[in-house]
Amino acid sequence: MSAEANFTRPARLAAIAPYLWMALFFLVPFLFVLKISLSQTAIAQPPYTPVFDPGAGWEAIKAAFAAFSIDNFKLLVSDDLYVLSYLRSLVVAAISTAILLLIGYPIAYGMARLPQRWQGIAMMLVIVPFWTSFLIRIYAWINILQHDGLLNQVLLALHVVSSPVVWLSTDSAMYLGIVYSYLPFMILPLYATLSKMDPALLEAAGDLGASPRQAFWRVTFPLSLPGVGAGALLCFIPIVGEFVIPDLLAGSDALMIGQTLWLEFFTNKDWPVASAVAVILLILLLAPLLLYDRLQRRQLERP
Repeated sequence: MSAEANFTRPARLAAIAPYLWMALFFLVPFLFVLKISLSQTAIAQPPYTPVFDPGAGWEAIKAAFAAFSIDNFKLLVSDDLYVLSYLRSLVVAAISTAILLLIGYPIAYGMARLPQRWQGIAMMLVIVPFWTSFLIRIYAWINILQHDGLLNQVLLALHVVSSPVVWLSTDSAMYLGIVYSYLPFMILPLYATLSKMDPALLEAAGDLGASPRQAFWRVTFPLSLPGVGAGALLCFIPIVGEFVIPDLLAGSDALMIGQTLWLEFFTNKDWPVASAVAVILLILLLAPLLLYDRLQRRQLERP
């Protein structure tokens, strides 16, 4: 066997590994969920029919396939509860991602402009919240935002308000919790992109007569768009399916799709409908991924 063959074989195996990982931990579970979404609710264990029984023979398997139906997906389209849950989740995710970008971009830009010896410390400060449990951090915000919590005490002491403000069980509290929790996911991709930018480009823009503002919008921001896209995806996609933050901080007037999914699984015990909700959610989230991939391809093809 030649040296080139010895080199390419491990490389090929390494290239196959991600596909095997995706097939094992994404495709196979998705097929299970898709199968359940085409089933019907049953008072049994498991709580749905039909159930595949390979030992019963090929005729039983064909009968199981024949029993599949799309009634659960028709229900999702016809029931306002699910439609409004999807719409609310998308709106909340879009607004939260925009807020995260407005806050995270200046922070990442400032980190990238710091002296090299301070950039590691700044990154550590961004990552430090991850050292504490996510659930504990959300419960900490409950204590801060409650009627006699720290925020109201500070506002009363500064005479900003005359009586305690209701923060909990509001959309404001939900957005605050989401932005706090997902801010590092926006900052880190932006910082990784901005820190690689060549300062000579800004110097060249200045030599050509561009003001600092013009240099930012014509040089810095366009070159940072891959980081903007990556940060937006890292925030938008998990926020759409977020359950803990809306459940603990927001009101119960309107549910996000993550809460609806949880109710169907654990309260209504309707696994087929819950699986259909999950399948539609996955399909919706494929759109921004495909859009990002298309934009990346266009940028690479650009001369």
